[in-house]
Amino acid sequence: MKKTWLALALVIVMAAALLAGCADKETTTSSPPASPSQSASASPSASATPSLAPAAPAETPSEPVDNMPEKESIVIGMARPISGVYEVFETDVFGPIYRMWVDDVNAAGGIYVAEYGRQLPIELLVYDDTSDMDTMIRLTERLMLEDKVDFVFPSCSTAFLFAQAAVTNAHGYLLFSAEGGAAELATLYDRLPLFFCTANHSTTQIPAMAEMLAAEGVQSAYITFINDQHGIEYSAAAGPALAGVGIDILGMKALPPDIADMTTILNDAKASGADAFLQFAYPDQNFLAVGQAMAIGYNPDVFLLGPGGNMDVIQWIFGEGADGIMGFGGWNAKSSPAAAAFVDKFYSTNPGVGIDWWGHICYQAVLQVFQQAVEGAGTLDNAAVAEYMRTHTFETVMGTIWYENNSIAAECYLGNVGQWQNGVFEVLDVDPGRRTASPIIPKPPWPSE
Repeated sequence: MKKTWLALALVIVMAAALLAGCADKETTTSSPPASPSQSASASPSASATPSLAPAAPAETPSEPVDNMPEKESIVIGMARPISGVYEVFETDVFGPIYRMWVDDVNAAGGIYVAEYGRQLPIELLVYDDTSDMDTMIRLTERLMLEDKVDFVFPSCSTAFLFAQAAVTNAHGYLLFSAEGGAAELATLYDRLPLFFCTANHSTTQIPAMAEMLAAEGVQSAYITFINDQHGIEYSAAAGPALAGVGIDILGMKALPPDIADMTTILNDAKASGADAFLQFAYPDQNFLAVGQAMAIGYNPDVFLLGPGGNMDVIQWIFGEGADGIMGFGGWNAKSSPAAAAFVDKFYSTNPGVGIDWWGHICYQAVLQVFQQAVEGAGTLDNAAVAEYMRTHTFETVMGTIWYENNSIAAECYLGNVGQWQNGVFEVLDVDPGRRTASPIIPKPPWPSE
């Protein structure tokens, strides 16, 4: 019965994502969209929450340059997964954020660019990379070399970003990350000076997790991880971090991406007696682990998941079963007034789409940084905008942020680890300036227990 319920819930969620994807395909095409004025008139709302409104130029802009060619819009190109296995990222993750931001910017008249002496609306040119890396690279090159867009925005996944950043930097284009990030990627700032990392990742999240677990008296852990860039990085960082705070690792298992049955691994974790079950994997594997842990009655004191564990969708699938599950990211409406306004704005603008309590606020912040950098630099020159990003601070929905070695500074994030408590993804960082609730350990029993 439990497995049947889980399968039905997953089918419903996947069908909802597919329907949302089909709706997006009606407005996001492989040919240039309608004129900026038409795009603005199609916005869901012409009024933005004040704290999310496009920011004024960070500095007084210089006078327009004489003899500049006529320009009607800022063209932003993207190769995005409108179809394929990563489609959900376009429908539910970065996709809703950039579309909401473009609507707000255009409703306000555009971005002021000093060298043109006026505001320019944004025009999107979005191609479907079909979730294929080779296609993404080819389309990124087309955007730069044939379409000659003003800026390129990111595709999704850490592996895609590694490849895309090398190509955009080679052609002199600024690129910031959205879905995806890794400690290794963040070390490439000297070789890829035009690439900027956005979301927090293992460098800040694993130490925060280990510190919190140790403070709560957790003594042992069992780790599973997907055998790719994300899983290998997080599991490798977790080993020394947990050992450093006196937490023993009683088992560690790699998961193939297409795993369909985790009961053997979960039974091994159960037999180990570890206080904490930590899974560094993606939503498919993480949701599978929850459903099958319920089925075999495995309910450790701590049940922590990677991507997916921090998203509203886990509540849609498991209902009260999500209560007590931990995940990465960590922010909510209690984090700040600006965060609360962003939550209200997102839900009202994107009905039927859940919030990602890891990345969504980071993506909104980097778009605000980008706008302020263009306005502050007073130009569409990518190198000049990148230099402005490196050397200034910015007021965003996350608060004041700045870059260190082309990554948002660790102090700027609102949280690193969280837990579902009564329907809210609470921030658990030991830092009292971030924490919104104390951890619940042991986690509540599964609903049927």
